[in-house]
Amino acid sequence: MWRHLNKLFFWGIFSSLTVQKASLDCDTRRTNKFHSPSLDSETKVVTRGQNVSLTCSNQNESLQITYFLFRREKHLRTHTGKGEPMIFNLSISEAHELGPYKCKAQVSNCSMVKYSREFNFTFVDPVITPVLNIHVVNTETDQHLILRCISFNGSLPISYTFFEKDVAISPPISKHVREPAEFNITKNNAGEREEYRCKAKNELPDYERYSQPVSINAAPGGDSCPFCLQVLLPGLLLVLIVIISILAFRILPKYKARKAMRDKTPRDYRNTATEVGIYANICENQAGKESVPGLEPRQCVSTAQDGTQHSQEIQYATPVFQKGAPGVHEARNDCKTGYIYSELIF
Repeated sequence: MWRHLNKLFFWGIFSSLTVQKASLDCDTRRTNKFHSPSLDSETKVVTRGQNVSLTCSNQNESLQITYFLFRREKHLRTHTGKGEPMIFNLSISEAHELGPYKCKAQVSNCSMVKYSREFNFTFVDPVITPVLNIHVVNTETDQHLILRCISFNGSLPISYTFFEKDVAISPPISKHVREPAEFNITKNNAGEREEYRCKAKNELPDYERYSQPVSINAAPGGDSCPFCLQVLLPGLLLVLIVIISILAFRILPKYKARKAMRDKTPRDYRNTATEVGIYANICENQAGKESVPGLEPRQCVSTAQDGTQHSQEIQYATPVFQKGAPGVHEARNDCKTGYIYSELIF
């Protein structure tokens, strides 16, 4: 009987000491300022269907802590550990799965509870292969290159980097709007063939795309039109002036010679006065007599009365044509048409 009472007595004392020790441990933990846990992930941006990991941890590594993961008010997972962070693996496919997430940390055998800050993921569309365009302007000694790179798809902002072969020649150029990134370089015309490309990358980690390489010859050519015009335009103007001068010197003398020849050609500028009157022809020969060949032609007399009522006598001769003997007759030098001449007998 006494043995049984002794056992109950010692059990009560042990339980009381255990409770006092637990209470003392909670007080000690309060004194050590049990901090709120931290909730983080390797990335905050994801694509649809991507697997991610959320890590919940506490600075105190000596306590036995139970971690609870929540999305909004919904409890997702529970893990218990000591001195190590808890990792929660998730898959995000829909917009409501982006968050917010919270982590709750509770010390085992103690009512002390702390919550982490909220954590959210963000959907990001990956970039596609960018397009590189190069505008070349050549001078006598240098070559100016204007490089433009753009990716037509992918969440903004997008960072662009330009490369010559495999060496970066520009710092990352960030674009918050859908427009090309531009980079200018100047090189000497060394006659070497250079290869350029560009890289596009947004906030999506470990995901980047490179453009197709574009090769450029260092020799002058391509878009060097301003330089070509500066060199060729004076020469073209000089050639044009020479051609116009030659045509003028060849055409002008011929024109003057033809004009002078037309001026030397005899022309009959006499104007025959028009007289208004009544004319009458009086022939000395009688009307019944016929002219005999070989005889002298008949003489006719005409009388005319002009507008002043004065009469004038005009004598006419009737010509007789006979075939003349062949001979040399004068002709104009500038006419090629042949003529047949006859003798005119008055």
